Order: sequence, then structure tokens, then C-alpha cells
Amino acid sequence: MKHPRKIIIDTDPGQDDAVAILLALASPEEVQVLGITAVAGNVPLALTQKNARVICELAGRTEVPVFAGCDAPIQRKLVTAEHVHGKTGLDGIPLPDPQMPLQDQHAVDFLIETLRREAPGSVTLCPLGPLTNIATAFARAPDIVPRVAEIVLMGGAYFEVGNITPAAEFNIYVDPKAAEIVFKSGVPIVVMPLDVTHKALTSRAWVEEMRGLGTRVGQAVASWTDFFERFDTAKYGSEGAPLHDPCVIAYLIDPGLFAGRHINVEIETRSALTLGMTVADWWRVTDRPANALFVGSVDRDGFYRLLSDRLARF
Repeated sequence: MKHPRKIIIDTDPGQDDAVAILLALASPEEVQVLGITAVAGNVPLALTQKNARVICELAGRTEVPVFAGCDAPIQRKLVTAEHVHGKTGLDGIPLPDPQMPLQDQHAVDFLIETLRREAPGSVTLCPLGPLTNIATAFARAPDIVPRVAEIVLMGGAYFEVGNITPAAEFNIYVDPKAAEIVFKSGVPIVVMPLDVTHKALTSRAWVEEMRGLGTRVGQAVASWTDFFERFDTAKYGSEGAPLHDPCVIAYLIDPGLFAGRHINVEIETRSALTLGMTVADWWRVTDRPANALFVGSVDRDGFYRLLSDRLARF
């Protein structure tokens, strides 16, 4: 019998983060969520840790521990994205304040303790936001780095380039130094960049399918997507919006939905024009060694079938 993969979700919810968390919680055959660590990103930490607990309660999974982590990037001021996600980060359907407790332990300490406790190579980290918590843990406790099985993250871009600046994707731009630490760590990395998430656009039919489930989760996902879509359709002229973060969890459940290349990815940390850019050597024009699987394509229909199947479980 195959055991589910142990994961820690590091996140800054965000409507698409919320869908990713729900997908993970609905898929116990494939993933076991050891904990959720919140980081400042889409909105400040006070809201991201609250939103993580709101999502767990919506899913009826109040036993999943939620930890608050870093409230600012390593070397610069926090940049947030209320213009995309609304003032709460989960604008859309009103949801009650969470009753489940926030854990007393800091997220970075939880990461360090868990990676030291669990068997080497048994825990996968799933960052859905800026990499501040994970980079801080790696810097504080270098012994945990070789114990990480894999990092599967949403961030960066190559052909699509930037969504917060002309050159940078939001998650990497918020904390480029943290991203540099993680990409140079030597841990196996899988990257879900804008190049793949922009091929996983929502459709009106799928949103109405979610609403038609008649459940609180279905209604929430439909409402979040309605809100989220408004920004992306206006910006990109697309018919739907990319569900960025669920691609991370979908990859863990069914990696066959995705394809990419093992390439070298470096993070720009100094340039005023290209700060936070993921310099992805897609065409392998340098001799820099590959350090990441950079995903470039997705079976969009298969991805949404998976989402529909799992979210209907709630």
C-alpha cells in the first residue's frame, strides 16, 4: 500500500491559495498535511494566518495545525496584493472568523522541528507564497536542508515574465533574497511558474459547477473565483483566471498532468529593473547546472477534472 506524501503547506491566502489548501485536505490518499505555515505576502501576516484557519474550518479540518511565520521579507519592505485579492485576501463570500486556535509556535520553529523529527527525505515543502519562512528556517538550521524530500512551489516565470513588475512574478518579487537561498539550497525543486498557471484558466462552466455543488465549499470556491477573475480578465483579456497555487497540489496528486524541463534557475537580487526575476535557462544556453524542474505545460482539462472530483468530497 502506498503511503500518502507528508507535506507542509507554506502559504499567504489568497483565494487561489485557499483552493490549493482545500484540494490538499480533500486528498488524503496522496497527501498528508502535517501543518500549514502562514507568511506575509498577498496580505499581511495577521490576515494570512487568519485566512488559513478560515479555510481549515470551511473544510471541517480543525485538527490541522496553523502556524504564523515571518511578517516581512528578509531584506526589504513587504509588498502586498490587495489589488488582486481584496482587503482581506479572501474577498468574495463572507465567512465567519475562525474559532480554531493559532498555534503558539512560530512557523519557522515548526518547520525546523518537524524536519528534524520526521525521517530524512519524508517531508515535502509546498510554498504557495513568498519563500521567507523556508529560507529563514534553512539559514537558521542548515542541518534540515538535506532532510527535505522536495520543494514544490508556485513562483517565477520565463516566457510569461512578470505579473507584478515587467520582469518578476509576485511570490519571488516579494522576497528575492529568500528565493535565492531556496534555489541555491540543493534541495530538489519543482517550479510551477506563470507559464503553466496561465494555461490553467478557469471557465464559467467550471465556476457554475462549483456553485452547483450546493455545499459551503462549492459556494466559497465559486465566489472566490468570481472575485479573482475580475482582475485577471481585465488585465489579460482572458476568459478566465489562472488558479496558480492549486497546480502545486495537483502535481503532488497526479504529476502526469504536467511536463517541464530540468534547468538552471537563478534569482535576480540586485537589479532595480529586474529585481525578483527568475532567470530560467530554458534553452540551456549556459553551463550552469540544473537546479529545478521548471514546469511548462499542463493538461488543463485533467487539472479541472481533478479539482472538481476532490472539491465535491466536502
